[in-house]
Parts: sequence; C-alpha cells; structure tokens
Amino acid sequence: MKLILLGAPGAGKGTQAEVICDKLAIPAISTGNILREAMKNGTEMGRKAKSYIDSGALVPDDVIINIIKERLAADDCKNGFILDGVPRTVAQAEALEEMGVEIDKVVDIEVSDDTIVKRLSGRRVCSACGASYHTLYKPSALPDRCDRCNGQLIVRKDDEPATILERLRTYHELTEPLVDFYKERGKLVVVEGQEEVADTSRLLLEKLGV
Repeated sequence: MKLILLGAPGAGKGTQAEVICDKLAIPAISTGNILREAMKNGTEMGRKAKSYIDSGALVPDDVIINIIKERLAADDCKNGFILDGVPRTVAQAEALEEMGVEIDKVVDIEVSDDTIVKRLSGRRVCSACGASYHTLYKPSALPDRCDRCNGQLIVRKDDEPATILERLRTYHELTEPLVDFYKERGKLVVVEGQEEVADTSRLLLEKLGV
C-alpha cells in the first residue's frame, strides 16, 4: 500500500506512521530522513540538496521530488511506503504525479488547533539527559525537574505558543489545500485524532481496511 500522511504539526503523524509500518511492514519516509540519507550516500540529488543547505537556502521542490523518487526506487519500497512530510504543497503533489509516483490513499489526521496548542505547549524536555515530559499527560514529580537526573526541564523553541501558532498558520496556508486536492482524486481518508493515541491508531487501521 502506497500512502501519504497529512496532518498539522502535533497531530501525531510520526506515531501513526510507526503503527502502519509495523502492521504492513513498509517503510516510512520523511523529507528530513530522505535528505540526510541522499547527502550521506553522495547521490547526484543529495549533492544538489547539500549545496542549498550549506548556503542556508531552502531546497527547491524539484530537488526534493527527485530525491523522493530515488528513495522510492529502493527494494524496501516494492510492497509500499508511507510518505510523511511530503508533499507539503499542491505544487509538490503535482510534481509527484508528473513523475509517475502512484499513491493509493492519503490519510488526513484531523486535530483541532486548540488541541494541538495544548499538546505541544505542554511538552517539556530535560536540558541534561533529554528525557521528555508533558505538564498534563506525563508530568514530572517535581515542577521543572527531571525524574531521571534532576536536570532542568525546558520548553523547546518549537513548543513555544508563538512558534506553534506560526507553524499552524503555515500548515493551513500551504499544506491544508492538499486535503481538497486528494479528495477530488478520490484518495482521501479522514481520521479524527483521538485523545488516546491507541484509539487514533485503531480508527486509522480500520479506515485503511488492514
């Protein structure tokens, strides 16, 4: 099964990608991992991507799409794959189609902005050992202190409310139009994100019929 996962930052795509991987024995492919792997392997597209990254520029769509195409040609993708984080725009989706990348279903994990802000803004990370906590779902025994090493718990830049709202704004502006794009093609599957991760996973697998 060839899948794309859509969803706003904090919707839990990464976790659900792991669930699908385990169930279907297919690889999850993210943009970041693809770029790092292509650059490490020194492929032509990897070298192109590195030249942009080293100069501080964004990697153009055509380079990203070509790197994805290279990755999808690998043996472990013969029985399917999950694309997570790409396409990010309608232009990237159109480029995938033009390159002949076939997709069976596109899963949109829907979670309200208010819920996402609550999820992400409550995250805390130990500055010493990297252990993660959440003020609501996984609190530490002592406020702002790590249970494991007593290190200081901090809020990452990505989890600050202003940053979360900006990431959501970007998602709604650039990526959310993909929902209608794939709905028009009859490939969209909508999954309502639940409070419990396991409940979302169950609904997701039911919608995929696996």
